[in-house]
Amino acid sequence: MKDALVDPTLSLEERALLARGIAEWGGSARCTQALAVAMGFASVADLLEGEGQRIWRAIAAHHPLSRADWRRALFATEIVFASDVAGSGVDWPTVSGLDDTRTIVVLRELQRKLARL
Repeated sequence: MKDALVDPTLSLEERALLARGIAEWGGSARCTQALAVAMGFASVADLLEGEGQRIWRAIAAHHPLSRADWRRALFATEIVFASDVAGSGVDWPTVSGLDDTRTIVVLRELQRKLARL
């Protein structure tokens, strides 16, 4: 079922990275309307205050999400971490408190678990 809720087995570190990735869009990242839509949100406001907040809360509370929601969280985290144009980029360690090297390792683990849900 397309909209069924799923609860993949994620470590605390993986959940923390996804939650930080979503939250960082309200920090130093610079999301455009087009980018928010490309990530699967209706608008920048939807990412920051609507669906993005709902997804962030569910991840933090260890609640299941739809496959689409997990993919949106992953994609938003990938962009905010890697992009210096739209995301936190080179400032990621400073603004997130997470080391670049460890972030890549955890992000790869998440990609293996979530990208093909």
